Amino acid sequence: MRSKLIIDGNAVYELDEDCMLKKSREELRDMKRDFEEQEDVGKEEAE
Repeated sequence: MRSKLIIDGNAVYELDEDCMLKKSREELRDMKRDFEEQEDVGKEEAE
């Protein structure tokens, strides 16, 4: 597990980089799916 510490004044945060990467990939997949759905709707309206 890779992690990174962020120190902000008196607060300390630990980021799990593997988890962040997984979340980013899921968000990109969802954005791609939404974009493809919008393209399909646009094609149907053009016909």
